[in-house]
Amino acid sequence: MRLARASTVVFLCFVLVFSTSAQQSPTSAPSVTAAGLLQNAFTALAGSNNVTDVTLTGTTERIAGSDDESGTATLKAVSGASLLNLSFASGTRSEVLNTSATPPAGSWSGPDGISHAISYHNLLTDPGWFFPLFVAAHGLSASGYVVTYVGQETFNSVAVQHLTISQTFSSLPSDTSATFQHLSQLDLYLDTTSFLPVALAFNIHPDDNMLLDIPIQVQFSDYRAVNGVQVPFHVQKYLNNGLILDLQFQSVVFNSGLSATAFAVPSPT
Repeated sequence: MRLARASTVVFLCFVLVFSTSAQQSPTSAPSVTAAGLLQNAFTALAGSNNVTDVTLTGTTERIAGSDDESGTATLKAVSGASLLNLSFASGTRSEVLNTSATPPAGSWSGPDGISHAISYHNLLTDPGWFFPLFVAAHGLSASGYVVTYVGQETFNSVAVQHLTISQTFSSLPSDTSATFQHLSQLDLYLDTTSFLPVALAFNIHPDDNMLLDIPIQVQFSDYRAVNGVQVPFHVQKYLNNGLILDLQFQSVVFNSGLSATAFAVPSPT
């Protein structure tokens, strides 16, 4: 009887150890898996090409409450900066983000042409949200960034690998560092077969409340090869799960020599 009980205890201990090991083993590789997956995404997007800047032009639809208008769009980006110009019958809407500036800066303007400064806590995510190649490149090359593997999921019926990319703020106190790392977090969803980004998610925040998250989601589709680089020709931006911007590109130009002056942030007026 004692032998039987002892055998049972040994068996249960073995099962417990095996079960615990099986549960913990996936967490032993995320740092390697995350970096590998992001590298796969970068390779799928860029191939062997070096892209320093991009200009995308096309049509757009903007939805804001009862306002629904169509127009034309020109978007430009380099690593760390972007410029968005949307032209409608009601006027032009622009946004410029430059996180490579010291200090980071950004502004937006509507049809009245008045520039409004974008608060610092809304400048911590990647400004090239419409061009996933720069998002992947930034996560791989920029110092002070960490890439984490979340797991395999389903996004809009597509099997995806879910990664997060965020900045670290080691010079700040731990609680402040954690807050700013959260403010900088991007969630990237990669197609498990092609490794092309399916979606990007992050949060924006009211100017006077950086602790209130307002979810933004960007969906990429209609990938086409342009000079060996994969570009999503259809980009949709959602705010709180509602579509606010629908971009359909017609032309893409790489490496036109965009300078920093193209991304100069106007002073608030």
